[in-house]
Amino acid sequence: MLVLLESLEFYRNVRIGVVVGGIVGVSLYLVRTLELLPWSLVETREYPLFGPDVWFLLLAFVLAATLSLLVAIGLTVVEAVRGARTVTDVERS
Repeated sequence: MLVLLESLEFYRNVRIGVVVGGIVGVSLYLVRTLELLPWSLVETREYPLFGPDVWFLLLAFVLAATLSLLVAIGLTVVEAVRGARTVTDVERS
């Protein structure tokens, strides 16, 4: 199993996914907390237990984790397709 993960460059793909997810999550959280949007968000909702900043931090974390997983899976699938094409090209030769 470890050889398969290494041949698909899974660990590299996970690192890339974490970086992409982290950048997107942090940037969206900063846009929300620093109010960098050109329009004003009206605070009409009530947030249970915590304030809105904590809920948006949790939402940014979920978004970052999900995006990291999707990027890692996408890159791994691309690498698997490349590997399969290489194997079929070698078999045809």
